[in-house]
Amino acid sequence: MSVGRVYLVGAGPGDPELLTLRAARRLREADRILYDALVHPEILAHARPEAVRTFVGKRAGQPSARQEAIHAAMLEAARAGEVVVRLKGGDPFLFGRGAEEAEFLADHGVPFEVVPGGPSPLAAVAYAGFSLTHRDHSASVAYLTATERPERDGTVHDFAKLATATQTLVFFMGVRKLDGLMETLIAHGRPAETPAAVIQWASTPEQRTVVGTVADIAQRARDAGIGMPALTVVGEVVKLRDRLRWWDSRPLFGRRVLVTRARDQASALSQALRDRGAIAVEAPTIRIEGPPEPAVLADAARAASGYDVVAFTSANSPVIAGSST
Repeated sequence: MSVGRVYLVGAGPGDPELLTLRAARRLREADRILYDALVHPEILAHARPEAVRTFVGKRAGQPSARQEAIHAAMLEAARAGEVVVRLKGGDPFLFGRGAEEAEFLADHGVPFEVVPGGPSPLAAVAYAGFSLTHRDHSASVAYLTATERPERDGTVHDFAKLATATQTLVFFMGVRKLDGLMETLIAHGRPAETPAAVIQWASTPEQRTVVGTVADIAQRARDAGIGMPALTVVGEVVKLRDRLRWWDSRPLFGRRVLVTRARDQASALSQALRDRGAIAVEAPTIRIEGPPEPAVLADAARAASGYDVVAFTSANSPVIAGSST
């Protein structure tokens, strides 16, 4: 029996243009794609039209496919000889259960490959306007998850050490527990006035960034209506945002623009809008075709020399005229 192969692929932090070349190639090769909720829809466009796309909806705090069901789907497809891409937000091995899935595949003799993706913290802070490290502010970083196994009694984090062990702290999936997390940091020695930021929907036009201190960031995030998905960053590096902010200061940031041009002409305009921060929604409402009576247009074109001005109301008009004479 022919056994397929599974690629554990990182989709990156959100912006579809941050997908790696290797990830795009594996998507083009895939027979089946099992993708998470935080994967940008445009990334799936790299796959062949006939590839089977299956949503497995991994989102903290919301109903989703159980991990066992995802394991079973990968195994069944691989044993059927299919090339499978398990597409995960961010990087598969950074709080993404990628290692658990790789262990499962190894235990069942399924060949696999890991394709790293851009980790969400790196993009989140870069797009928010600061960095995780800086020679003047931070020479150390710690990543922590606020979502642990439900059967654990308490947390495995040793906050007595972690609260002050590194100059920058990054909390994954902690927006719902922000009050308690910040109180714990203060209780274990982190100064209440330490800068902090919460970044929602990192590296997308929907990105929102709230800045405060350890003492008040939970309330500020609540007042702003910040929800999941979001990262929380604690440290002096947050101060850089006042000078390095660029992503959400672009002229059309966050505005939704409907692009009604013909499908084969929409992409260039959509990209120009995205480069200025807009959310381009393509909904073609016109179709460019040749004239129903080419001879009439040809006669008009031959008589054009009798006019002082010929006005084309669309960029497509000269093309149609030229193809009809």
